[in-house]
Amino acid sequence: MSSSSKDSAPSLYVGLMSGTSIDSIDAAIVECSENGMNLVATLEHPISDTTRNDIAAISQSGDDEIERLGRLDRELGKLFAEAVLQLLHNNNTPSSAITAIGSHGQTIRHRPPSSAASAQDCFTLQIGDPNTIAESTGITTVSDFRRRDIAAGGEGAPLAPAFHAAAFSAPNINRAIVNVGGIANASILRGRELALGFDTGPGNTLLDQWISKHTGRRYDAEGDWAAEGEVVSRLLDSMLQHPFLHKSGPRSTGKEAFNLDWLSSCLEGLPEYSPQNIQATLAELTAQSIVAGIHSSNISLDEVYVCGGGAHNTDLMRRLYRMLDPTLLATTSAIGMEPDWVEAAAFAWLARQTLEGLAGNAPVVTGASGPRILG
Repeated sequence: MSSSSKDSAPSLYVGLMSGTSIDSIDAAIVECSENGMNLVATLEHPISDTTRNDIAAISQSGDDEIERLGRLDRELGKLFAEAVLQLLHNNNTPSSAITAIGSHGQTIRHRPPSSAASAQDCFTLQIGDPNTIAESTGITTVSDFRRRDIAAGGEGAPLAPAFHAAAFSAPNINRAIVNVGGIANASILRGRELALGFDTGPGNTLLDQWISKHTGRRYDAEGDWAAEGEVVSRLLDSMLQHPFLHKSGPRSTGKEAFNLDWLSSCLEGLPEYSPQNIQATLAELTAQSIVAGIHSSNISLDEVYVCGGGAHNTDLMRRLYRMLDPTLLATTSAIGMEPDWVEAAAFAWLARQTLEGLAGNAPVVTGASGPRILG
């Protein structure tokens, strides 16, 4: 991990992450030093159904957007601050002990170069007012990590690969770190080098949306519902034609591309299938797009490690195991960090990079014109 010469003593940072799935706010205290990182404490802070619905609504075009956006931005800032204060209280840690907070915020729109019609149409927007977080906690808060990379011609995402290289690379071992959140991304580590990184396509987002529509459950616990179904080849073939899945080079995506409206378009003209069979097909889509992305690197891998909520999806992990065998497949707990907290830790690390005047992006991943200090 990069560090400045002045930073010899360990420092504590808080990382905050709320992802595409909008399931909760992940908060983590991370000890950073020139020798590495240590996850000190974690907290999963709930997001109410009302707030979750408001986030989903503002992520689509609608009436009175500026008013709704402004109110929700402040509301989420207060919610992120609550998460930090609860985390510190639970661990008897004073605010003064924390050097800074790194807050990803909640993405409500992502239009990267790989999906925009022109350079003028590119933007990404995360909300969760950092001024409110800083005022409520008394802690320096770093946020808005993605837009500087967009301004430099990059995708603005994924940002985790630079952290993956700092935290998980090892000499003479080729690894892939796969984060399966709402959207899945992969980091290809060739020894200590970050060789590539990119979004692979849908992670949990379609699985969550589909099971919610048919059962009211927010997610498919351990993939049990998908495991009851059978893959529909015709539907899978249709979904695999999505243009994003055939892009090369730096690429990122979001719910703007992979959502129930798109799934409905893929189902047009096909027979009616059971919801479980469609869930199984969505799980297969996630697994196949992850593996295709990994293989597109043309780098022989020794190990693949999974983090994010998808690491708990037993059905998805079985599919990945089958497709990747004989390559070792495990979760990141095997290399020192529980899979639920990798992304929160990444934004703690990114806050440190910003305060140290060090780049947080990786141009080989995002396609930006050069390294940039983010936030």
